Amino acid sequence: MSDIRSGTTSSLGDMPSDEFRRFGHEIVDKIADYFDSIERFPVLSQIEPGWLRDSLPSTPPVAGENFSEVLDDLDRFILPAVTHWNHPSFHGLFATSGSTVGIFGEMLASAFDMKAMLWRTSPASAELEDVTLDWVRQMMGLPAGFEGIIYDTASVSTMHAIAAARERIGLDIRELGMSGRHDLPLLRVYCSEHVHSSIDKSCITLGLGTRSLHKIECNERFEMIPEHLAEAIEEDIEAGYIPLCVIPTIGTTSTSSVDPVDAIADISEKHSIWLHVDAAYAGPAAILPELRDLFTGWERADSIVVNPHKWMFTPFDLSVLYCRDLGELKKAFSLVPEYLKTDDEPDVKNGMDYGVQLGRRFRSLKLWFIVRYFGRRGIEDRIREHCRLARLFASWVEESPEFELMAPVPFALVCFRACPQGVIDLDAFNEHLMNEVNASGEAYISHTKLNGEFTLRLSVGSIRVEERHILKIWEILESRVRNL
Repeated sequence: MSDIRSGTTSSLGDMPSDEFRRFGHEIVDKIADYFDSIERFPVLSQIEPGWLRDSLPSTPPVAGENFSEVLDDLDRFILPAVTHWNHPSFHGLFATSGSTVGIFGEMLASAFDMKAMLWRTSPASAELEDVTLDWVRQMMGLPAGFEGIIYDTASVSTMHAIAAARERIGLDIRELGMSGRHDLPLLRVYCSEHVHSSIDKSCITLGLGTRSLHKIECNERFEMIPEHLAEAIEEDIEAGYIPLCVIPTIGTTSTSSVDPVDAIADISEKHSIWLHVDAAYAGPAAILPELRDLFTGWERADSIVVNPHKWMFTPFDLSVLYCRDLGELKKAFSLVPEYLKTDDEPDVKNGMDYGVQLGRRFRSLKLWFIVRYFGRRGIEDRIREHCRLARLFASWVEESPEFELMAPVPFALVCFRACPQGVIDLDAFNEHLMNEVNASGEAYISHTKLNGEFTLRLSVGSIRVEERHILKIWEILESRVRNL
């Protein structure tokens, strides 16, 4: 009979603690060196599709390898395939960045490895989440009635908000579903024509279908027109449809425009429609007193999504859904099998009751670290500086005869395009300009289409960005416009 005790702890357990300490120090040094020298990297990875896949073995190792070799291969193969979102010249999409103190939070959360489903399985996660999200609520000036829950991304936060709205209308969809029913009319979700694509995907995922989504026309500032919303709702009610949810945006994806939430709230309240405010990008800017007017009316919402991983220096991912009545969300999702029933229930908040996930990561730890380390004032100063740098870039655009602004700049995103004299096809010219800049590795910008015209986007959001980086991309653009 074989002796099952013959194996040793060192051969069957985890990495020995002395090795862990040695490599841990090495990795922290590597991360620090990476941030100190990040500007030596091209912003966008310069590899061709398939390079990394073809560079690595097609079969897994049979025997374990020395971790030093793994770290060597990190430098050889992984770093060349990285697009550096933390680079101060990353100005595409919504420029985001993770702070080093946030990385500490990620490390410790991984070490604790809690599955935050029940309070009992993760008291620290359950209670720290409530405390930290209430701190952020206070910083943003939201009323005390709002309570938050953490998900991964705004796409998931918004999907849960729409699901809560669907539950509240009282059609028993939770029990009866939507398929095979003849008593269920078309349910409508209203948003602007510049809404984030996650709204479309939420309608697809929740079984509403894209035909349920009614996109409302915007004005010349790319803001939803309330009168058109009111007309659409009246027409749908007359047609026998049920208005389910209205989604205005503060900081739209293409232009960072601000829908008139207060006027939209009036319409929603008139018809008792769930109001969900998408402030995924701009929400943290509400911390600034001078920008608070842009958020007028969001305190009337049923739910609000804010992403600290976009503009609060939190390593991806962390999205917060604030609800005026979190119980509405619980009604939509709470389901407790026997093996998860506890006698703690009357006194605690179990994260599993508020969404499709059972286990949830300890995400609040990194956000708690960030708020503690930077403080309200430190976060304010950094966001305020980003807005200043965006306005500075916009002023250069306005002063140049070769460029023009394409949208207002309420936050830290500038929509613009080159318009040099003699160019017939400005769309093709700007697309070529963007591709040239991005291919150079010196900076990264992105694009959208506004009124059918190809538009460049410059986003300021890195915790490492300085005025010299904004001047750098401006000089690159000016030089390339002259030489294209």
